[in-house]
Amino acid sequence: MITISGPDGSFQAYIARPSAEPAPVVVVIQEIFGINDDMKATCHELAGSGYIALCPDLFWRQEPGLSLSHWTEAEWKKGIELYTAFDFDKGVEDVGRTIETARTLPGSTGKVGVMGYCLGGLMTFLTAARIGADAAVEYYGAGTEKYAAEAANITTPMIIHLGEEDEFISPDAQAEIKASVAENPNVELFSYPGCSHAFARHTGARYDAAAAKLANGRTWALFDKHLR
Repeated sequence: MITISGPDGSFQAYIARPSAEPAPVVVVIQEIFGINDDMKATCHELAGSGYIALCPDLFWRQEPGLSLSHWTEAEWKKGIELYTAFDFDKGVEDVGRTIETARTLPGSTGKVGVMGYCLGGLMTFLTAARIGADAAVEYYGAGTEKYAAEAANITTPMIIHLGEEDEFISPDAQAEIKASVAENPNVELFSYPGCSHAFARHTGARYDAAAAKLANGRTWALFDKHLR
């Protein structure tokens, strides 16, 4: 863990480093389960591909150090409660401060990408629209349709991944998201037939290995193009 300082206080971020530096940084934004085993696994995958990975604790104002990894009913309830009370605007500020830290982190080239899942997917969208980064990737960001008007502000090269059978992003919501980015040349959206929410979560019950491999390949290609 490293400590990141912000105007409201300091928070922790999990860090994974590659074997060779300097290297670009990818900020990995959590789901509703905190910096859990899955987020750490993603960070180490990025480190294995030559990136420094940083995963900030977005729930630090509510319950710092949260890590839910077993998908019990109680864990789901806890995650939903924290998500419901989460301050998205403050969260974007925290991601922005993480990006600032990443640019000057020892071993960093100064290039920074952002990627996130579920809650983190929405946070990636908002970060791209409000702050910007060198590249951004959103995985099934529930609630993105509520901020569709902000899509026009995105100048960051960006990918959005959506599972067509996502139980948390309705067909109408997906259509609204697609329409919002259709005229933005900086954003590319991919749909995955038959896939549910969290289809790319390593340990998820609805993990789809083929779709995850395809989506992740597209993600790594975007990062290789814009961060190297």
